[in-house]
Order: sequence, then structure tokens, then C-alpha cells
Amino acid sequence: MTRSLELMLITRARGHGVRAAVVAAEGTFSYSELLDASARVASALLGGGEDLEQARIAFLVPRGFQYVAVQWGIWRAGGIAVPLAVSHPARELEYVVADADASAIVAHPDFEAVLKPIATSRAIRFVSTTEVLAAAPPLSLPGVDERRRGLILYTSGTTGRPKGVVLTHANLRAQVSSLVAAWGWSAHDRILGVLPLHHTHGIINVLSCALWPGACCELLPAFDAERVWQRFADGDVTVFMAVPTIYARLIAAWETAPAASRKAMSDGCARMRLMVSGSAALPVRVFERWREITGHTLLERYGMTEIGMALSNPLRGERVAGSVGTPLPGVEVRLVDEEGRPVEPGAAGEIQVRGPAVFLEYWRRPDATAEAFRDGWFMTGDLAVVENGRYRILGRKSVDIIKTGAYKVSALEIEDVLREHPDVRECAVVGIPDPEWGERVAAAVITRHGNELDLQALRDWARQRLAPYKLPARLLVVPDLPRNAMGKVQKPEVTALFEAVDRV
Repeated sequence: MTRSLELMLITRARGHGVRAAVVAAEGTFSYSELLDASARVASALLGGGEDLEQARIAFLVPRGFQYVAVQWGIWRAGGIAVPLAVSHPARELEYVVADADASAIVAHPDFEAVLKPIATSRAIRFVSTTEVLAAAPPLSLPGVDERRRGLILYTSGTTGRPKGVVLTHANLRAQVSSLVAAWGWSAHDRILGVLPLHHTHGIINVLSCALWPGACCELLPAFDAERVWQRFADGDVTVFMAVPTIYARLIAAWETAPAASRKAMSDGCARMRLMVSGSAALPVRVFERWREITGHTLLERYGMTEIGMALSNPLRGERVAGSVGTPLPGVEVRLVDEEGRPVEPGAAGEIQVRGPAVFLEYWRRPDATAEAFRDGWFMTGDLAVVENGRYRILGRKSVDIIKTGAYKVSALEIEDVLREHPDVRECAVVGIPDPEWGERVAAAVITRHGNELDLQALRDWARQRLAPYKLPARLLVVPDLPRNAMGKVQKPEVTALFEAVDRV
């Protein structure tokens, strides 16, 4: 049997023994304690059976030790982990559970009121983390071939509703091992985790990369700028990873802190070995200001849910603002034109990626999977150019993809939801440039019968149907939408409507 990432993680964890693996609100837990807890979770999920055989297990657990124990437990039982987002409303949670065809839901007691009705309506098993962590240790656990599916992460696309990106254990191993090698991870590292754990940035880059070499992953229950700066000042954190919006908020907190505190905060950063930014373009002003106040030149990288990380600036060597570096170990990258032909040096083209880190499929969407590949290369839909040997991202091919904060959002999905509002006859959603978020969601709306509609009312209504980062930040009520001769809405002209308002 081929050894899986799961099995390899477990084998490596046994070698780390009493070293601290996870520090969270629940306390400090060693690798041995993580092995014991995850084995109990696996035992409870198996319920006397031998192997979950790739059954999908959806789980919603706050960032902390229990999250890690449940994730590992699903893998050790032979299941596919389907992490749910703490920030999502019930409607989005139900969509993921249904689309993944989950056979069970594991949830922290804090989320039982939301998820138990979903489990009941679908006639699937619901189990609390209290129950699975209290299970008897298993007599044995299944062996899992690493070619099996191990993780499904949901990501938006131009087709509207989120698609499940299926990663095998071999995909996960390739992603983690590539980053551990490129970014110099060791058992002596301690990372402060503030990113969501339903997203590849938090799951792979932070959590899995830390646990692979025996490092310590300290997980904060929520991002708090003052708490993060305090931990930096304490001097024992060695690695930090975040999105540009978080770095912008940390800069703002530093600038309003007393002078004595600012020195301690900056000195703490100086003792760290690596600080990474990703999931959205890093504004040059944030890049430069962070270097001024901390002495750190942020390492910017490029990746996607479907491919893990593909490009990275060097651990050692020059890092240039606006550049995402070169291909990571084991990753092949090329730029192609509209016909799929490699572009000439210095010309812009679409980024295509191949290698063992690239995902297996979109869950139960064979047509979408086939359309995403050309001659074995995954088509990212992102445009880039190579300058002085480094890749620079130019933007998305599709106007229907909005990059806001750490998230890739489908404008079509938001439009479908907004059309359900009783006062909305038609709408168009676009991304508006924003210095902190990269882009913000903006909706141009035609109301029914000339009814009035304001932004706050629309957001309050949509909050029960959309994740917070998908809510419109701008609203423009218009008499009509710009269309071409065929009646198709012209998104660039919709964007221009908002720009015209800003100029007034």
C-alpha cells in the first residue's frame, strides 16, 4: 500500500512525542495528545466499522485544538474532510453539506443549533465534538492509500455556486512538502495562526506545514490586532502568514500605539524569521510600510485552492514589490495565449500549472473538471507576465471573479441571491478596486416599480443568505444596466458607473 499523507503525518507525529503541537484557547497539546484525540475521533466516526471508504464528513469547529483533532480523525478513519466556514450563514452551510453529499456532520456544541436541523432534514448523522473526543480508543484504524480523496474545499467560480475542489492525500503531501522545503520549516518554528480553516491558506500553508516537521502551531480564536502584536512582542513566534487586509490592520494598530509599545512590537518582529502575504495582491504601500516598521520584507506568493501554492518569492534573496517570484519545487508553470500556445518572453499570458500538487477534480462536476484543463495543464484564469525572471500577476481573465480580502467570489452567485430580494428586478455585481481589500463587492440594481432600496437594508437581508465577505459594500440604484446589442450586461461599463459616482 502506498503510504498516505495521513499516515505520514501520523508517523511523523509519533516521532515528535511530547513536543507542543497545538496551542489554542483550550490549552497546550502535544503531538502525543493530538494522536490520541484524533484516534478517538476516528473511532467514533467508524462506529464499529472498518473504513469510512471516502465518505464525506462535514465539520464545523472553531479554530483550535478540536479542529485539528477532528480533521486528523476523519483522515485516519478513511473519510474525506469537508471543512465548513464559521462565518457562513445556514443557507451556505446547507449547500456545502448537500453538494458534498456528506454522510455525517461533526460540530462543536456552539454550532449545534445551526447544523443539527440540516442533518435532520437530510437524514444524516449528527455528532458533537464532545461525543467524538470522548470515544473509546480504537483497536485498529484502516490503512489509507494516498491516491484516495482526502479533502474537499469549496471555491467560487464563474459558474456561480461554489464548486468542491477535491484533493487527494498525494496532492496534500505534494503541497506541504513543497512549502516546507521552500520556506525552511523546522521543528523549532512556532507560527501564529489567524487565518480561516476552511481555506487552503490556513489549512495547508499554516496548519499542515507547521505540523509536518514537528513545529508548534498557535491558533488564535479570532484575529485581534492588539493580541497579535502582543504575541510578536513576546518574541517566541518565528513565522507569520496573513492576507494583505490583516497586514493593513496591523499597520494601523502599530501607528496608533504608544511609542514605547511600538518599539517592543517592532523588536519582536525583528526576531521572527519569516512573514508571508498571500491570497490577494499585496499593495506596494503595505509592502513598503511593513518593511519600514518591522524590518521584514514580506514574502509574497501565488496559489489557488485547485493547485496549492505555485509561485513564491525566495526565502533567501531579493523580494520585489508586486512580484510573486518563481515556481516552487515540484511545480511546473507556463504562460499561454488564447490558443494555448506559450507566449514570447516578456509577453502577458494566462498562468497554467501542472504537477502532483494540482487537484484531482471538481466534486461530481466532470464537465467543469474537463473544461479546467488543457493538455494536462490546469488553466488558472489569471494573467501574468515574467519580468526579470519573476512572475507579476496582472489580474483575472473573467470579470465575474472578484478577489476581496482572502477570498475569490463569484459575481454570478451574488447576483442570483440578490435577484431573490422582493425589491430587486435586475442587478449586476462587479469588483471595485479597494486599497485595503483589493476589491470590494459592488451591486448595480434596478428596483421593482421604482421602489427605494438602501445599502444597509440590502446587506441586512442578504446576511442570512451570503457569507459576510460576499455582501455588497457598494450599492447603486440605476434605471437600466449597460448592455450590448445582444442584451448582455457590460461589466466594464457597470464598473465605470461606480467610478463616475466617485468622481462627483
